[in-house]
Amino acid sequence: MKRLLNCTASDFASMNKDELLQSIQASEGRTMLAEVVCSTTPLYPGLTNAEYVAAFGADLVLLNVFDVDKPSVEGLELLEKKVETNDIIQTVKELVGRPVGINLEPVDIHANELETLEQLPAGRRATDNTIQKAIGLGVDFICLTGNPKTGVSNDAIEKAIKMVKKIAGDKILIIAGKMHGAGTKIDTAEGLADNVSVQRFVQAGADIVLVPGVGTVPGATLSKTERLIQAIHNEGALALTTIGTSQEGSTVETIQNIALYNKMAGADVHHIGDAGLHGIAPPENIMNYSIAIRGKRHTYTRMAASIKR
Repeated sequence: MKRLLNCTASDFASMNKDELLQSIQASEGRTMLAEVVCSTTPLYPGLTNAEYVAAFGADLVLLNVFDVDKPSVEGLELLEKKVETNDIIQTVKELVGRPVGINLEPVDIHANELETLEQLPAGRRATDNTIQKAIGLGVDFICLTGNPKTGVSNDAIEKAIKMVKKIAGDKILIIAGKMHGAGTKIDTAEGLADNVSVQRFVQAGADIVLVPGVGTVPGATLSKTERLIQAIHNEGALALTTIGTSQEGSTVETIQNIALYNKMAGADVHHIGDAGLHGIAPPENIMNYSIAIRGKRHTYTRMAASIKR
């Protein structure tokens, strides 16, 4: 099995979930996942934000604020042929030559609010209906997490994992966890996650559990993140460290430090968020993060390789 960072578009097209997970493991902490807001005007005209992050080193692409009731990715309207609603995810996958997933948000109506929460459209919430629609659209993975002010809790995430597992079985990859507070009071005494909560996520069916990256939220130290990742690994799942606090738009030095600390902590996948200009991290920060965890050789090869390979 190839390492994910060496896989081609044709490799991705033929992979099942287990093969994708194995390729991530074989990459030894050198897999990049980039998140983009798909409902905003792209960084520059002519392309989608998904194409930009793929061009700058992303191995996996996560579409944020994607509404399964109104599927849309800004930039696709500029293609020569009209993209039908049911073909949107498949079209993005063909353009970027990478696995593509979406966020669905497990809103907790009993959440302990810390601030005034937003009312999410039904198509962005994690429900039986939206999960089935996401699978029908052809996503490679579903990420169960919460954007700011959405009222997502760990209890709701655990329930949503079980829903996805029941509906999808082993068809798609399940990623789950909180990268910031999502407008609710802290779920555990140790912060957004503790050993018990990440173990519960794996036992519910998560393939990859996300935790805040080192230095991204208060208390996310190297030692604590390392303990959480070890607990995830002990349960047989993979770990994803996240930047969901707008630090993806920070300095090169900050990005490099976060990247190296996350790798030291044992991250299998490295997430970089979408809070730069126009719903995308500054592309140079995606590249700098990639260089920090896998060097110029693999970064430039990923950036330069044609999707036809």
